[in-house]
Amino acid sequence: VQLQASGGGSVQAGGSLRLSCAALGSTFRSYAMGWFRQAPGKEREFVAGVSRIGGYTAYEDSVKGRCTISRDDAKNTVYLQMSTLNPEDTAVYYCAARSVGLIARTTQQYEYWGRGTLVTVSS
Repeated sequence: VQLQASGGGSVQAGGSLRLSCAALGSTFRSYAMGWFRQAPGKEREFVAGVSRIGGYTAYEDSVKGRCTISRDDAKNTVYLQMSTLNPEDTAVYYCAARSVGLIARTTQQYEYWGRGTLVTVSS
């Protein structure tokens, strides 16, 4: 599956953004999806994940209550709605897919990656 993330941009602290990740391929609904981010000089980290069929979600502690991951299988798209952004959220955000339908929190567990989209939050 090919993934293409979009929706990044520059916002001020307290603002919101919605990231989208469009998947090319007819088997999107069979994949668990995840969002990761990588800040300058840091390792890529898990942000949020959604299981196949969308019944279960998981979040990294620092984004709980501020981010919502969702998927629209009819559109082959997964979203990450982010609010109350702060400068620590500045990073390149990546979407990823794994053929096992359960959520995973490590990069090694995802087989497919899209190019990132940059989110910059200014104070």
